[in-house]
Amino acid sequence: MSLRDRYSHPSAEFSASPRRTLKTSISCVGRGLHSGAEVRLRLVPAVSGSGIVFHRSDLGVSVPARFDLVSDTRLCTVLGVSGALVGTVEHLMAALAASGVDDLRVELDAPELPVFDGSAAPFLFLIESAGIVEHGGQRETLEILRPVRVANNGAFAELRPHQPGGHGFELSLSIEFAAPAIGAQAFHMHLTPKHFAAELASARTFTLQSEVDALREAGLARGGSLANAIVVDGAKILNPEGLRFADEFVRHKMLDVVGDLALANAAICGRFIGNKTGHTLNNKLLRAVFADTANFRYQRAPALALERSAA
Repeated sequence: MSLRDRYSHPSAEFSASPRRTLKTSISCVGRGLHSGAEVRLRLVPAVSGSGIVFHRSDLGVSVPARFDLVSDTRLCTVLGVSGALVGTVEHLMAALAASGVDDLRVELDAPELPVFDGSAAPFLFLIESAGIVEHGGQRETLEILRPVRVANNGAFAELRPHQPGGHGFELSLSIEFAAPAIGAQAFHMHLTPKHFAAELASARTFTLQSEVDALREAGLARGGSLANAIVVDGAKILNPEGLRFADEFVRHKMLDVVGDLALANAAICGRFIGNKTGHTLNNKLLRAVFADTANFRYQRAPALALERSAA
């Protein structure tokens, strides 16, 4: 019996929401942020219950989108199975989680997803263009039953149960950088498809100019440019077009949280609170949650809890 089967608690008070996948396949070509190599990406509908699975078409190896398969979190979230790596998965995972896509085969011919413009908006466009369809099975949520917290040097990430009357997934995040262009920022939201599309999806990844120089010297960020990342130099934003939001930095960090926590393989029902968190702490948080079955339980998702995309 699987962990999910043992700790599922179906309710008789509502009908369960069916699982969802894409209506049709959709393909695109982009470049990896760190390798700079061209990547061919294809999103393919998958059978109910299969979850999100990345398939390295160049290697013939499949890598499930699971928190326990994360092999590196230094610059992005990297999944790995038997030496086959799939990097920078967080932006696509965030778009899939916010859109309520449960099952999908993600085919790519390189070790890294395309960076596009550094946000999740291009992935959301692909999902919306392909369309979403319910295809049987029962959609589940991962209900947080008690607070779980991980911390390191003043940074922390925590999942808590909902307060009375709460529902869905709420997130609160604060960040602070020495660079005056970023400074201290905070953001709070209730994750829904509508809010994600309007408030998070287009927030771009960012870096400091000093970090760009170091990455280039290390042979990384070969595909990085002002077209796919915000570059900060002290009090200056080097991108000619400026920012998409005054607080775009904390919004993108929250986007990363949504994508990293989507590797729980079920929609989270609870509250996230974080300060200065990143990919490493986000992954450690999921590992801490699943380390003790008293921390969570699986519930059938109510049919009306999910905003449905237009058919």
